[in-house]
Amino acid sequence: MSLENAIIVVSGLPRSGTSMMMKMLEAGGLSPVTDGVRSADEDNPKGYYEFERVKKIKEDKAWLPAARGKVVKMIAQLLLDLPPEYPYKVVFMRRDIGEILASQRQMMVRRGTLKEGGPSDEEMGQMLSKHLEHVMGWAKKQSCMDCIEVNYNDMLAAPAADIVRLNEFLGGSLDTAAMSAVVDKNLYRQRK
Repeated sequence: MSLENAIIVVSGLPRSGTSMMMKMLEAGGLSPVTDGVRSADEDNPKGYYEFERVKKIKEDKAWLPAARGKVVKMIAQLLLDLPPEYPYKVVFMRRDIGEILASQRQMMVRRGTLKEGGPSDEEMGQMLSKHLEHVMGWAKKQSCMDCIEVNYNDMLAAPAADIVRLNEFLGGSLDTAAMSAVVDKNLYRQRK
């Protein structure tokens, strides 16, 4: 799959390290598809790297041709809505589910949107894990998608091996030193 024809997608659950991966790939030499609508804040001090039109991928696919050879971020669920006529290189971020839930909770507390009730962390963790397995199982069966999984926890602990894998997956011409410099362990706040 030619990288200039492929749409590179960084995906995963919210709070799984997708923004860090977008920043790494940008530092490595790829152009991000973003709109700047959501600016950096306390939860993501280096920026979100989002593109609002991604959220309406079911209805609006007109932006996809301009994303070829670039990198765009989308939550895991939206992968299911990508049309098969384009080739995709999917970088799928994994993170400890307990840490994801703690990070989401902290973000909701800061924003004043945390509500009591609902499923327990254990139940939510099981639902999210099942959701991830469904989406990744589906994506790996799609002939238009080439997927690599990257573990956020491992990346923070020792990024070199994952950066080598990413560089190979994305054609071998990324600036791996610049990518390594993006990994910031100070932003690893909700730990298991």
